This record gives sequence, C-alpha cells and structure tokens, in this order.
Amino acid sequence: MIKKPHATKYTSAARQRATMRSYKVLGKRYNPTYVEEGQVMYGISSWYGPNFHGKYTSNGEVYNMHARTAAHKTWPMDTMVRVKNLQNGKSTVVRINDRGPFVRGRIIDCSYAAGKEIGLDRMGIARVAIEVVGFAGKVQSAATIAKRKRSHTQTRIRLSNFGVQVGAFRRYAGAQIYKRKYAGFDRRYKPIIKKFPDVDGAPLYRVWLMGFGSEQEARDFKEHNDMPGAFIVRN
Repeated sequence: MIKKPHATKYTSAARQRATMRSYKVLGKRYNPTYVEEGQVMYGISSWYGPNFHGKYTSNGEVYNMHARTAAHKTWPMDTMVRVKNLQNGKSTVVRINDRGPFVRGRIIDCSYAAGKEIGLDRMGIARVAIEVVGFAGKVQSAATIAKRKRSHTQTRIRLSNFGVQVGAFRRYAGAQIYKRKYAGFDRRYKPIIKKFPDVDGAPLYRVWLMGFGSEQEARDFKEHNDMPGAFIVRN
C-alpha cells in the first residue's frame, strides 16, 4: 500500500521561490508577481474537487477539497484571499496553494469547500471580486487594511532570495564584525555569513545582506548606499 504524503500547512522558502518563476501553460506565459493587502481583482471563479483530491498542488501540498484553498495563476503561495460572489453576495476566505485556472477569463479556482460556501457547487462558475487580506494564515480585518492603505503601510509579500554581498573574509572573526555592522544598517534586511569551500587552503566567509524582494531592489540599495565593491547575489 502506497502512503500518501502529509499535507504541509505553508509553503517552504525554497518552494516559494520556485513557484514565483515565470512558467508556460498551453502556449501562454505567466509571470507570478508580488501582491499587497487590499489588492483587488475581478473576473470569473470556478471550483475543483474530487478529480484532484489527494493529488499534489503547485506548492507541494496534497490537495484537500474539504479545506479552504484555491488556485491562482500569478499571486504568491499562502496569500490569503477573500472571494466574493458578486451574483449572490456570499464570500469566503481561501489560501492560495496552487496554480490555475488556465481558462480564459477565470481568475481563481476555489476548492470544493470554499466554492460551496459561495454557491459555486450549484452555479459552476460566477463573477467574483477577490481581495488580498493577509499572508500565511493571518487575515487582516477590512478596517485594518483600509487604515494601512490610507497610510501606505499595507503588508506586501516579499521573497528574500536576493541579496547584496557587502564583504568577504579569510577569518570568520572578520565576517562576524561586518555582520554586526550591518545588523542595524537597515532593519528591512538581514546580514548572514556564508562559508564557501577552501580557496588556496583556507575557507572564505562572505557577508550577505538578504531580504530584497527583487534584483532591482537590491541593485537600487547598493547604488543608493555607494557600495562600489558590493554585488548582487541569490541565496
């Protein structure tokens, strides 16, 4: 008897990076993108159920049609989304854990449970408004999102595989000094030490400042802070 793998609650960092790469389906290219709380999209929603139950989703989980999840072509995995059926006023909150639906005009594919909550089990498809309401299980209230939008402080999903190398040392102690130096340089970014294989008989310790959401963000940071010897890296 083959055991089914256990479903994971959230997407690992490595898998998250993989699901944000550009991909092609049925001859059309899709480019996953960042989103922020309060972002809204309009279109058609469908649902998927028994034929996919127990199979893998794009983020490596096992699809459970009884859980409140959904597929979206470009929004990041673990984005929390409120789906409102504009034809009957019903709504539900889902977590993105899959890619799709790859049908023109459709913007989200709800699980059976989520679809049933907004009437898709009877209607099949419906016009919907989908709104980003949080990330990784944390759902923000409408009042909180509205307040953050007014002050331009809404949370935005960020991948942290881009970085800037700020130093390289033969001695670990030297790397530690630089790590401490950049720990308080900009709290949005985190300094780490990466040990590389022996070079001329000794290891090399590189200090990377990580947490940039894109290569351009890392490049802008480097240029703005006048770092001629620094360069962009990916973890």
